[in-house]
This record gives sequence, structure tokens and C-alpha cells, in this order.
Amino acid sequence: MALTSGTRLGPYEILSPAGAGGMGEVYRARDTRLERTVAIKVLPEQFSQNPDLKQRFEREARAISSLNHPNICTLYDVGHQDGTDYLVMEYIEGESLSSRLMRGPLPVEQTLKTGSEIAEALEKAHRQGIVHRDLKPGNVMLTKSGAKLLDFGLAKPQGGLAATASAPGATTQTKPVSPITAQGHIVGTFQYMSPEQVEGKEADARSDIFALGAVLYEMATGKRAFEGKSAISVASAILEKEPEPISKAQPLSPPALEHVVKTCLAKDAEERWQSAADVARQLHWISQSGSQAGVSALPVKARRQRWERVAWGAVVVGLLAAVVTLVVAALRPGPPLRAELVAPAGVSFDFMGDTSAPPVLSPDGTQLVFGGHTAKEAQALWVRTLATGAVQRLAGTERAIFPFWSPDSRWIAFFADGKLKKMRSYGGPVADIADTPNAPRGGAWLPGDVIVYARDLASPLWKVGASGGTPAQVTKLDAQQTTHRWPIALPDGKHFLYFAASHTSPSGQGSGIYFAALDGSVNKLVVASDAGGFYASGYLLYHQQNNLVAQRLDAASGALRGDPEILSDAVAYDPGTWHLLATASQRGALAYQHGAATPGAQLTWMDRSGKTLALLGPPANYSGYRISPDGKRVAAAIIGRTSEIYLLDVESGLATRLSFDSFTAHSAPSWSRDGQRVVYAADNGFGTGVGQPPALYAKAANGSGGAVLLYRPESGGATWPEWSPDGRYLVFIHTTGPSGAQVEALPVGGGKPTVVAKPRFSQDTVVDYDLSRDGRWIAYVCIEAGGTQIYVSAFPSGSGRWQVSSQGGNSVAWSRNSDELFFEDNSFNLAVATYTAKGSDLAITGIKQLAALRASPAGAPPFDVSPDGKRFLVDVSSQESSAPLELVLNWTSELKK
Repeated sequence: MALTSGTRLGPYEILSPAGAGGMGEVYRARDTRLERTVAIKVLPEQFSQNPDLKQRFEREARAISSLNHPNICTLYDVGHQDGTDYLVMEYIEGESLSSRLMRGPLPVEQTLKTGSEIAEALEKAHRQGIVHRDLKPGNVMLTKSGAKLLDFGLAKPQGGLAATASAPGATTQTKPVSPITAQGHIVGTFQYMSPEQVEGKEADARSDIFALGAVLYEMATGKRAFEGKSAISVASAILEKEPEPISKAQPLSPPALEHVVKTCLAKDAEERWQSAADVARQLHWISQSGSQAGVSALPVKARRQRWERVAWGAVVVGLLAAVVTLVVAALRPGPPLRAELVAPAGVSFDFMGDTSAPPVLSPDGTQLVFGGHTAKEAQALWVRTLATGAVQRLAGTERAIFPFWSPDSRWIAFFADGKLKKMRSYGGPVADIADTPNAPRGGAWLPGDVIVYARDLASPLWKVGASGGTPAQVTKLDAQQTTHRWPIALPDGKHFLYFAASHTSPSGQGSGIYFAALDGSVNKLVVASDAGGFYASGYLLYHQQNNLVAQRLDAASGALRGDPEILSDAVAYDPGTWHLLATASQRGALAYQHGAATPGAQLTWMDRSGKTLALLGPPANYSGYRISPDGKRVAAAIIGRTSEIYLLDVESGLATRLSFDSFTAHSAPSWSRDGQRVVYAADNGFGTGVGQPPALYAKAANGSGGAVLLYRPESGGATWPEWSPDGRYLVFIHTTGPSGAQVEALPVGGGKPTVVAKPRFSQDTVVDYDLSRDGRWIAYVCIEAGGTQIYVSAFPSGSGRWQVSSQGGNSVAWSRNSDELFFEDNSFNLAVATYTAKGSDLAITGIKQLAALRASPAGAPPFDVSPDGKRFLVDVSSQESSAPLELVLNWTSELKK
């Protein structure tokens, strides 16, 4: 029976349908007593009509309700009303395993992790005498906290195959949309039934282990272990046939996994694993052993160069890493070996810019964490296991930047949403460690569980316990420095390295890599450099005239030994953040990207469908750009050794420099409504405010005259200026402190600025905004504890607050000729919201995704809209950022001894 919204079952109010299956219909509901969301399952009619079945169901439900395990869906209550039996369960948000498998097999690491979680859940139930009897992908939910197993013990078969051989609906196509589910008195799914269940015998814990084997097989291969056109042919396959070897479908899968699955699927229950705990232990062992668990042998062809270069295709990169990891782990030195690590299919690397996540090898050399995004998913952290080649996207790391590892390689720390955070390397819950409100610049996890980190782009370094606590300042800026960043852990847990520089003169005196102690007893320059470095295998690796060089370092004293030796004469380097795109483990693995200073992004014209129409100007690192009111020019801030304002001619593409004053940091340009002036923010150091904080200036667009100071706040800084359409206000973002920013409007005729868009809480901050073309509304992006959302308020009063985005957003721009508001959503798609406005009220009437933006994650608003609303200017990530990484193993063997 279908239930409608508002129906009450006892104290539970039905909200909406959530699904259906052989065990009944499922609804999302509200527990009116505890004010929580629950799942209600209305059970099939036979439970109510058969007294014996109903009594057994209630008995087993009571037993299941006592199960308390993180990988088992909790059963809260059992009820009966007006002839309807129902279950009340934990409401789980996530994706079913069956839905995930429609997209293909899981990576090996995820198969092992999810499989072990299912096995542990089964073991918990089996110890209490509860057998699942209907384990299948549809009864497994994948959530941020791990796998959740549903429907324990509620589907015990009542007879053999004959009971349903002629049941309606038992026949399906060769490739069914969903598994064959028996109809009638057997509740279960044939593809995952054990031989004894098919024969009508009693199921026990080993029957669940058979089903677990079938589920593991499907996760590893993307195919079902037993297929057929009808229930009878599926049953015949279960009783008589063996599934195709996993290694045939996935050649790089560990042979140990094949052994585990094959033992689970033994026809004789006595020959299977005898407990789910045994299966969990085996899967854990394979996961922790990596390549030691075995890899399939594939032929490779080698050719010698200076580095004994080995050419590998992308498909055997995992094999190369596995073999060499064994060599390194066994301390058997050999010649250097190289391979290319390419981006996973459909993923673009996010390695460059203020909001990037460059690759970092784990200290033990078995894993690589890096940032990447797809056409449909926002930037997040990914982990590649080098032994298997498996790649996993870490849920919960959206918008994460600058990751780093714990010393034992089990945890990953990163920055996101104004916080320093951590999570297990295989995923799971995310824990906050400390606040990092303004553009953090890296961290290092020292032995002893102390983290040293740069809380923003213009600060000294701080330290905090890996479990949280009160941060304490650990370094001090001197007169020649405006930033300390990119800390590097040293083995003794008492000392670390870091990069120091001045925004005014990045390569000037005092810029370089420093050696310091946690207790502040020592702080000295080790080597002059224009980028952060890293320490591995007794060497300091750093940037020197576009070279990646290695030089021995005494980690106890910070003294360099011997001469620097070149590892690569062309290593990628991000001049905007002074970051070297290279990483090394403590066990002889090195990875870096080829290239010189990144060309940044390419301004690209695209239409609403995402089609590229034309390019504009040179590839560069942009820190803001805006199209002129007539659409003929673009004002852009371009970062080089300094950051300057340029005007780009749309027709010719020629760039003309506009700023020529003494400031080194010009950013966030915007136009007056008549196109005669350009307003921008300027200071001596990318927002660091050497001597004075960032202030707002204007200059004639034809280049005549000098820059005119428009406004300097009494405290904090002002940036992202924009004139109101009527010219009455100068609007800007006022950074009120290290953790807050709001939008203010300054009357041009005189007076003090007033707040027109303010976060609700002090820890929130506004990062972008735009005024509607009629000047009545202001749309803005606010980073909040629950994520980043887009709001609209009235202008200039600031009254009202209408939320536009439901799934987050990063940037906004109003259409100039229609009732549309464009924004970038959290999946890097260009989206449009339509609206209606009546008096002082505004209503969002619809939201539609238009196209993937492919914008560079460099920190500036990623797009602007042409005056006619038909084209969008996007700073598309350069191809350089998605160039493959060069992986070098045993790299120290080539250095002079």
C-alpha cells in the first residue's frame, strides 16, 4: 500500500517515498517525539496474514534492534497500525552499492575497505545468532562514514527453488537493470544465494559468507559472479559453475583477493571461510600489505638512458610501483626507475594556485594524495595507492587545499572551509583541528603529533596538537619577511624547515628555506631559494634556477653538506604561491611535474553550452578580471614578479598595462558604469599591507593621469571594489580581521561606509559579490560552518536574505539584460538562477546547470558575463596543470656518494 505525505503511523509522520524492494516500501519520515528523521519500512502483506511468520519476524526484529555496530543500520522500533506492520530504522544518506556498481567496478582499495566493513558487520550479527540471508549490493549503503548493511535477518527463505520457479517476474534479460528478485514466498535475490539456499536447505552464517563472496566479486569486476536469463539458469550457475577469474577482468587485482573470493564462493559450506571475521582479517591484510599481497606479472620493455629510464604505459604504472616498493622495503638498492603518473580518467589535476592541492607522497612511499576535479564533481582530494594503481576520491574533502601526511602515513591533514582538518587516508569522518581563516599556506605533521602550519598567506607559523587544542605561534616575522609558509617535518620531531619571503621582493635578501626548532631556540637560513622545499632520505630538495636540486642536510643542525646535484632541469613551479611541484617519500620515491613557472590560465570565451568560442590574451596567473560595460575590453590583474592591472582588447587580444605606481600588488579590477575609469585594490604585498593595509584606487581607462586613492579603511583591508550602477556608492569587501569579511558601501558624495552584506556569525566570511544591473539587489557568496552558499539581499539597505544555492556555490554575476543570476556551483559547473522581484520581495523561480566551467582554481572569481548575456569569460586551467607526474624510484642511487 502506498502512503502519502502526512500519513501517521503511530508517532511517525510520513514525509516522502524513499524506495521499494522485495521486503516492502520505504519512506522518509519524522519521529514527532524525538524530532529526528527516520526510515519507515512498510512490510509485505504476508507478514500480517501468517501468524507464525509475524511472530518470528517480531522475535528477530527485537534481536536485531540490539545490534550496535557502525556498519549496521540501526533498527529503532517495530509497529503495527490498521493492519500494517512496519519497521522504524536509522535514516541513511548515501548511495547504494548497487547504484555505484552501475558505473563500473570499485577501485581495489575501496573494494577491500568496503568488503572488510561488510564482513565486520556480518561477524557482529553472527555472534548474536542472526543470519542476514539476503546480502546483496542493494542492501549495502555507501556513506561518508563507511558502508552500512541493511535488512538483517528479515528475509529467511521458506522453501527451495521450486517454490518460485514459476513465480511471475522471475525471468529477466541477460543484462538486467536490477538483480533477479524472487516473487512469492522466498524473499531473497538469486544471484547472491548460496547453493544450500537454492536447494531449500537451512541458511547459516556460511550462507552469508557465500553472498559476501558474490558481492566482493562484483565490486572487484563490475560483473555479477552468477548470471542467467531466468531464475532457473541463475540457480544452475550457482550450483554447477565457477565465475570467471577476477584477474581476467582486472589484471592488476591482487591474487590474494582472488583467493579470498574463491574461498567464499566454495560450493560446499565446509570449504568456505568459517567466519566473517576470517574474511575481514584477510581483506585487512591485503589492504595493509599492498604489493606484498601479490600482483599479476605483465611483460615490460626497458630502454637505458642516464636514469635507466623504463617506459611504462599507464595501465602498468601500478605494477612498476608495486615491484619497486618491494625492492625499497627490502632495502635492496638498484638503479633508478621512472614512470608517468597520469590523471585518472575524467579527472583534472588541481596543482597550481591559491586554492590548489599539489601532490604529496606518503612518508612510507606507498600512497600519493593530490587534488583533482571532474566535470561533475568539485575539487577534492584523491589518493592513489602505488602498489595497486587504485585511485579513490575522498568524500568530505571538497574544496580541500594543500594536503600533508602524518608520519605513520595513516592520516591526511588539509585545509578547507577556514579550518585545518584531518581524516584517515582511506576516508571516513573528518575532524577539525584549528582555525585557518585566510588563505593558509601549508603544514607539516611532526613526530610526536605536533602540526606546524601557516594559518594564512601573511603570517608566521603556528603549532597545534594533531588532536586539536590551543594554537601557539612558533616563528616570528622579521623586517625583511611578510610570510612564513610550507613547513617541512624533520625526523627528530623537534625541528622543522620552512620557507620565508617578502611579498614586496620575493627573491630579495632574507628569502629562502630556514631551519627552526619547536621551542624557538634556533631559527636560521639554510639556503636562499624562491620556493619551499622538502626533506627526504637525508637530503634537502629545493628550487634553484628552474632546477630541482638535492643536497645533503644534517637534520639535527640544519647544516648543508657537499654540493647540490641536479635531479631535473625543468621542474614545475608556482610563482603565485612560491610552491615547488615536487614531492618525495622517506623510502626513495620522488615525484614531480615537468615544466617551468606555470603559464597559469587562459582566458576563454564560452557559450551557455560550454562550447569554446575564442581565446583572449596570453596564458597568465589572473587575480581578478572584469568585462567593460560595452564588452570591448577586459580589465585584468596579472601576477608576475608583481601583480599589475592590464586592459585586454577583445577584438585584437592585445594587452596594455594600466598600473605604473610603486605598489607591487594590484588586484580585483572593476569598471565604472560609463567605462571611463577602472577601480582596483593595491598595496605592497598581495594583501599583507606592509606599512599600510590594502586600499582602493581608481585610474582613467585611457591611461592618463595617476592612480587616485578612493578609500582606505581605518582597520583591516578593502578589496574587490565595484561602483553601484547609479554611481552613488563605492562597494567593496572589507576584511574586518583574520576570520571575517563583509560587504560595505561608501557614499561617493561623502560619509562613512555602511554594511550591505554581513555574515550571520563572526566566524563566517563573504568572499565574492555582485550588484544587479538595476542596483536593487546584491548577491554574495558566504563561507559558513555548513559550507559555502549564495545569498541575495536588498541594496543598499542590506535588508532581507534570500538563499539562492542549495548545494553550495563559489562565485556570482548578474545578467545585464535579463532576470538571471549566474553562479559557479560546488561541482565547478556554471549554473543560472531565474528570479522575480516585486517591491521589496524577491523569489527564486528556478535553477539550472548550464555547463562545466573548467576554471582555474587560482582564487579569483572564475567567470564574468558579457553585456549581452550570451558569452562567458572563464580563466580555464592551463594544460600544464594536468601534465603527468614523473615518478622516480630509488632516485638517490644516482647521486654522488
